[in-house]
Amino acid sequence: MFKIGMFSKLNKISVKALRHYDDIGLLKPAYVDDFTGYRFYSASQLPRLHRILALKGIGFSLQEIKSALEQDTPATMIEILESKQQEIARALREEQEKLNRIEFYLDSIKQEAKNMEYNVLIKELPEVIVASMRKVIPNYEAFNTLYPEMGKQMEAQNLTCQTPEYCFTIYHDGEYKETDIDVEICEAVTGFGEDTETMKFKRIEKVETAASVMHKGPYSTIGKAYAALMNWIEQNGYQITGLPRESYIDGIWNKDNPEEWLTEVQIPVQKY
Repeated sequence: MFKIGMFSKLNKISVKALRHYDDIGLLKPAYVDDFTGYRFYSASQLPRLHRILALKGIGFSLQEIKSALEQDTPATMIEILESKQQEIARALREEQEKLNRIEFYLDSIKQEAKNMEYNVLIKELPEVIVASMRKVIPNYEAFNTLYPEMGKQMEAQNLTCQTPEYCFTIYHDGEYKETDIDVEICEAVTGFGEDTETMKFKRIEKVETAASVMHKGPYSTIGKAYAALMNWIEQNGYQITGLPRESYIDGIWNKDNPEEWLTEVQIPVQKY
């Protein structure tokens, strides 16, 4: 026989817990001294205690444990454990769904915070004479062939670019697109040249007010800049009055790493 203190130490369970188990009829002492009230436990009670601790460790409540031990046969325990297994599996699925939703919302918030990193500037776009080439291109990679093509024609006419240089693209779709993009690439020049079958010269009027942001990185991620700029325009009481432009400051011609490319997105606007 073990006094409650010794039984507690041997089984690494508190005296308070053993007294509670006694109170609810889950594990009563083998003997209680009538004179002192001391509780004594026998070695034969160890299997029941270990079963209690095992069931408690896998999520059973004390009331569930008491009920299970009252029907403690192999068939009954298998049924009870399988039921608990299904309950835990269901809870895990529900928690995984919650985790997935948290990850989705977290990504959304991070993306929103990323968009807020764009600093919007209101500026004037100057009047310019441009050599331009308009074409529907399949994707952004097609710019790598379009600009060199116009560059050769400009070189053949010995055209002089304006200083500071202003090379930009006008998007005639009026919005950001991933494919089949109607673009007009423009290079500001000091004077008119001779039109060719694919390259034209024209004067583009000054834009009094344009909202702009700087985008650093590859063209494949420039949609983030558009999203941030459109959001700013809407929240600050502006409306779009013209086609968006992209002005190229650093790119494949002077930076090998696309992460270092710098593009200014410009959208003509006016206050409501």
